[in-house]
Amino acid sequence: MSELQLTSPKESLFNADLRQQIDTWVAKYPVGQSQSAVIPALHLLQDANDGWLSKPLMDALAVYLDMPFISVYEVATFYTMYELEPTGKNKISVCTNISCMLCGSEEIVDHLKMRLGIGFGETTADGQVTLKEVECLGACCGAPMLQLNRDYHEKLTVEKVDSLLDGLS
Repeated sequence: MSELQLTSPKESLFNADLRQQIDTWVAKYPVGQSQSAVIPALHLLQDANDGWLSKPLMDALAVYLDMPFISVYEVATFYTMYELEPTGKNKISVCTNISCMLCGSEEIVDHLKMRLGIGFGETTADGQVTLKEVECLGACCGAPMLQLNRDYHEKLTVEKVDSLLDGLS
């Protein structure tokens, strides 16, 4: 994705495909409420920017959606699904909330750390995997669980984790 310009956002912001996708989301909300599309727009931009959101990218989105910069930052920093630094090709988000903890997430976390050789908030040396701790992914009935990229994996065992890791490209 090329660098963004804030001077004339309607013509130079992002690329034509991203503008069209953001505009599709904006059109779902009442006129004058473009800021309502900030969550899906952040997803689109993160996906187009190798899985993370830079400050200039968030600033450009604020201009495009006609909202204060701080409002975009508030959304991007509140939700664990947004990354503000580069990540590995694959992101593993492990739930460590009470339901997952009671069902064995500590063993899963220990195994992931040992197998990957990294801790939470770190990326493997080859850039393939970033490991992230999250408070809750809303799948308590399937505890312990993790999210690998966009997919949920529930009722985890060490064997299931190994199978997931072996299947990464």
